[in-house]
Amino acid sequence: MDVHTGVTLRANVAARLERLPMTRYQRSLFGIIATAWFFDSMDLGIMTFVLGSIKAEFALTTTQAGLLASSSFLGMFLGAAIAGMLADKFGRKPVFQWSMIFWGVGSLACGFATDVTWLMIFRVVLGFGMGMEFPIGLSMVSEIVPAKSRGKYVAILEGFWPLGFIAAGILAYLTLPLIGWRGIFIALSIPAVFVFIVRRYVPESPRWLEEVGRDAEADAVTTNIEKNVIKANGGKPLPTPAPAINELPRKQDKRALFAELWHGVYAKRTVMLWALWFFALLGYYGLTTWLGALLQQAGYEVTKSVMYTVYISLAGIPGFIFSAWLLEKWGRKPTCVLMLIGSACAAYLYGQVATAQAPVAQLIGAGLCMQFFLFGMWSVLYAYTPELYPTRSRATGSGFASSVGRLGSLLGPFAVGVILPMTGHTGVFTLGAISFGIAALVVIVMGTETKGRSLEEVSG
Repeated sequence: MDVHTGVTLRANVAARLERLPMTRYQRSLFGIIATAWFFDSMDLGIMTFVLGSIKAEFALTTTQAGLLASSSFLGMFLGAAIAGMLADKFGRKPVFQWSMIFWGVGSLACGFATDVTWLMIFRVVLGFGMGMEFPIGLSMVSEIVPAKSRGKYVAILEGFWPLGFIAAGILAYLTLPLIGWRGIFIALSIPAVFVFIVRRYVPESPRWLEEVGRDAEADAVTTNIEKNVIKANGGKPLPTPAPAINELPRKQDKRALFAELWHGVYAKRTVMLWALWFFALLGYYGLTTWLGALLQQAGYEVTKSVMYTVYISLAGIPGFIFSAWLLEKWGRKPTCVLMLIGSACAAYLYGQVATAQAPVAQLIGAGLCMQFFLFGMWSVLYAYTPELYPTRSRATGSGFASSVGRLGSLLGPFAVGVILPMTGHTGVFTLGAISFGIAALVVIVMGTETKGRSLEEVSG
């Protein structure tokens, strides 16, 4: 093995990773990260199914219920911003593990909340952990999977969100009458022990190691990945690495990570991503957090509202699969625009039929269409964002984009609680449609394409 130092090592680590075939080894690493993501999404999504029950138990007004629904997003706002900077400074793996501890403890505490104030506080803690995990998981997958498969796998990673959302709905349907919303929160804290699997099997990102000058460790981790890929590939020798893949010289790496988001080409990308995340998440969480409660308010029973929400969420599975395929066939930018415009139209349509008078088939049909585009939109957001920044600031850039999005998440459910008494269902879903439309316009005007390009090419 050659001794790699300085720029040569940096080029070789990237080139060595990019020329690897996808095998069960990389897929197993992806599976571990995706499983943690799945449990995380269950904890976040469960509020959609238990908000109505909590609202009834504590006799909350719609405004108070909106504040409760928004509380976890305050934690996510803080967690996403802080975790991104920590991960670029101390590594992806340790921050990812701490995120799981925070959401596990937060979920457990929610089950023992004595009043709505404490429940809000514990939801902030839970949200802090979830906010930490999302940008770090993105960065880890982006830096392990080669460019030819990166978009697909990051999109599939996001597909674990609708799966977790659906699983949360099924869990609520089966157990809410038996153990109540408190028991559900306690049960959802148990998967946090999965942190020990992450600690044992997932390596630190070799791209990050070489970026911070830990050259020997970067080489060792990359070599170990290569050995596992060869073993998983039936002992076939690896192809020769391509010519050097370089980012900007290391001498520029000392720039403050946050400041780099506003330097050169990254400034336009940052503005685009922040606006995209803010309006997309304002629309998404403003609608989905309230889906079950809105159906209950329209006259549907608790169990029926939960099952109807689960039914329409099933469309998220083909939605993210289609989006994952389209990302590589068509590109990130056009797929993003399509999913956002589709979300806007479908949300407006759903708002016209989501009443007690609407036939159930019509309600389910409109909901299926809406969730198809909404979850397809998520796949693009998570695949696109980490590709637009260099390794040294990828987690910071992804973290702050996600964090700004959480401001939209925070505002969305609260805004629904305020405008619902004045405008009814139609106004709520019109607000969501407008938000998605603005996000699509931002991408059309400012977006750039990254399909098929290595991370180093995009940011070099």
